Amino acid sequence: MTRFMTLDFADGDRPALLARVAAMARGSYGYVVTPNVDHVIKLMDGRLEAGIYDGAALKVCDSRVLAHLARLRGKALAVYPGSDLTADLLAAGHDLTIGVFGPDRAAFDDLAARYPDRRLTFIEAPMLSPGTPAWDAAVDAAAAADWDVLLACVSFPKQEMFAHALRAAGREQGVALCVGASVDFLTGRQRRAPRIFQRLSLEWLHRLLTQPRRMFRRYVIEGPAIFGWFVRTEVLKG
Repeated sequence: MTRFMTLDFADGDRPALLARVAAMARGSYGYVVTPNVDHVIKLMDGRLEAGIYDGAALKVCDSRVLAHLARLRGKALAVYPGSDLTADLLAAGHDLTIGVFGPDRAAFDDLAARYPDRRLTFIEAPMLSPGTPAWDAAVDAAAAADWDVLLACVSFPKQEMFAHALRAAGREQGVALCVGASVDFLTGRQRRAPRIFQRLSLEWLHRLLTQPRRMFRRYVIEGPAIFGWFVRTEVLKG
């Protein structure tokens, strides 16, 4: 593991990390979070309960920006975006049952059509507010459903809270992946940044340009706070 900005990030190349996730699917229940800049900011300023991230079995860096900042401190973060992890898992050779929580039925059917050899399970995800009866019912239904891997694809931080709640609901086996819009990218509902943007660590800019109303606050107003938190947690610590 590599400790950076109070988080223990998983080490290893992509095949090794994918193998770890597949192995977790056969063991005791755990969940995987994929921290990016927005997640770290909300964790630092208290908008996400620290225990939810602490409870994750694996923290896989989703952000090349975080990796660049870590490099300034002589640390190497293995970057494996949740979208890539999801795509690789769906394409890999295995017999795992994959539950899909978040996308609607039409998106699930599109995903199933793209991966006809995968054993996929649709799990209903109504509009959820944590702590409500509908939330509790959704947690209980997902905890009881048949899956080895659960793709938790609702908005941050609900997906992390949901994955955390599955253990308390009695889930004993499998792994939940908190992977946001991954299914939307795979089914074409959202366009991922071209490779050149990804290689230049500008995927955030592509999302800002293509979804300005939705992304302006995240990337222009809130996003720069990462530099202040970097100084406080890495440069001035101790």
